[in-house]
Amino acid sequence: QVQLVESGGGLVQPGGSLRLSCAASGRIFSINAMGWYRQAPGKQRELVAAITSDGSTNYADSVKGRFTISRDNDKNTVYLQMNSLKPEDTAVYYCNAGVAYGRYEYDYWGQGTQVTVSS
Repeated sequence: QVQLVESGGGLVQPGGSLRLSCAASGRIFSINAMGWYRQAPGKQRELVAAITSDGSTNYADSVKGRFTISRDNDKNTVYLQMNSLKPEDTAVYYCNAGVAYGRYEYDYWGQGTQVTVSS
């Protein structure tokens, strides 16, 4: 079993910054891609950013230039640095990890952390 624990959410004013962290623990051999998703009230969950094991990244158009995803493979941890936050970034942010077991991969999700951007 694998657990993903997120931290770093909270309330921030427009234009402010937050840094999310997500640490994976448990029975882990290796992790392929890790990513951050978000879900706002009344909307579908959407990909915010993803990073592969070799560091290749992918961002939603709405966050390009403002958010940066990174990871520490030794710590099985992924980060999301969020700058220039806007009210429309308000959502519950979920961490995702694709954990590899040989030729199989299983998806795991964190419990979510609330990010609220408001004055």
